[in-house]
Amino acid sequence: MTMQSRSPSGYSTWRLIAEELRRQIVDGASAPGTKLPSENDLAERFGVHRNTVRQAIAALTAEQLVVSRRGSGTFVADHTVLVHRIGTRTRLSDSLGKSGKASARLLDWALEPEPPAHIAERLQLSGRSALRLESIRSVNGVPISRVTQWYVAEFVPRLPEHFKAEGTITGALRALGIEDYVRVSTTVGGRHATAEEAAELLLPAGSVVLVVRALDALPGGTPLQLGITRFAASRVELDVEHSTSV
Repeated sequence: MTMQSRSPSGYSTWRLIAEELRRQIVDGASAPGTKLPSENDLAERFGVHRNTVRQAIAALTAEQLVVSRRGSGTFVADHTVLVHRIGTRTRLSDSLGKSGKASARLLDWALEPEPPAHIAERLQLSGRSALRLESIRSVNGVPISRVTQWYVAEFVPRLPEHFKAEGTITGALRALGIEDYVRVSTTVGGRHATAEEAAELLLPAGSVVLVVRALDALPGGTPLQLGITRFAASRVELDVEHSTSV
């Protein structure tokens, strides 16, 4: 049996083990109530020391994906993965339905006279300022995403103030007279959370986030906002809808 604490790439092996077990749980291959193999069995399976397996299990316990029962072993916990639907009109409240309560917390905001070039290009700013919002979105008190949003500043005067009052972007925009906006494009990727993201989302080190970059526009096609959302992969699945219109 080969003992190791780090992968050839230098990434901690316990994190790789946690990722594989996490994927089995989130994908449904290991249903709630399923007993995980023993530490000895997992150590033999992955060719590592028991302490390495113990670190991986501790990470999954911190995510509330597994629970240890003294004298019985470790079991897959009851958990709910939010299916967030991304379509022409993407609203978290629509994905939740009656199953949960969404909330948002504004972390920071700033008026940016010279936003990054790729932001200026996507929003067609042509020298105009952008408004940057930083926030955390939660469902039933559990943080699910860390969001950075860039807006055409002149379209959204006092948006931070309305966001704090309304608690949602949709409500804040409606208070500004913007009744509707539509999704123009969406790209999805995945990576490990940064230390800051893990802390903000209450995730253990090494957790995976789904990174969604989305451009929204006013119904007439004028760009409104570009958002970069980092979803906790253990808590959210993304269902990207396809338009049937031609």
